Amino acid sequence: MAKHGKRYRDAADEIGFETHNPQEAVALAKKYATAKFDEAVEFHVSTSADPRHADQQIREVAELPHGTGKQVRILVFAEGEAAEAAKEAGADFIADDETIKRIEGGWADFDTAIATTDQMAKIGRLGRYLGRRGLMPNPRTGTVVAPDAIANAVSSAKKGRSEVRMDKQAVIHTRIGVASFSEAQIMENMTSVYSKIMQAKPEGVKGNLVSSATLTTTMGPGIKLDLSELEASSRSV
Repeated sequence: MAKHGKRYRDAADEIGFETHNPQEAVALAKKYATAKFDEAVEFHVSTSADPRHADQQIREVAELPHGTGKQVRILVFAEGEAAEAAKEAGADFIADDETIKRIEGGWADFDTAIATTDQMAKIGRLGRYLGRRGLMPNPRTGTVVAPDAIANAVSSAKKGRSEVRMDKQAVIHTRIGVASFSEAQIMENMTSVYSKIMQAKPEGVKGNLVSSATLTTTMGPGIKLDLSELEASSRSV
């Protein structure tokens, strides 16, 4: 078991094992984010869904009003006017045949891939390379769009979005900012993600979808959230 330093132990002692309302949790996360770098703020939600069943899968994208706090590098699969529009909107890479070969060779130096609908047949074989990294364009996550919508898709991705997707343990892990964000910015990003999760409750899940939620920073201890308070904060989003 990893040993934690005094600052971590002090933070864990103050935070304790009880649940905290969202505002208090955000304040505590910022208070103890004392590393020499700008720590990421992460939001972890445990669900009662069973990811082995297709009707209980969750895969959505939540808009983050204040972004993730890191630069988002975007690769676009498009041609002609759509490719030009993507460039003007801020795309970092426009894929060509050489780019596709690089991807097949293991290159993945980007955070989001967006494709126009007419390119999907061309890039279908890349699923084996991009799928395992969660980078394959998908209509459900808003990363496969009509050519005339590519500029808006790139602009939206640049502002910051968070993929809401369960792992094999039915837990959703999302980055919702950095410790230098204000408390209000972190709160708005967190409630946006939680609202999307609640809206995406699969029909196959009976009873409550969320069993627990935790806020943490890169180097800090987990802070358990009061679910009733979190739901109330997210209701107006």
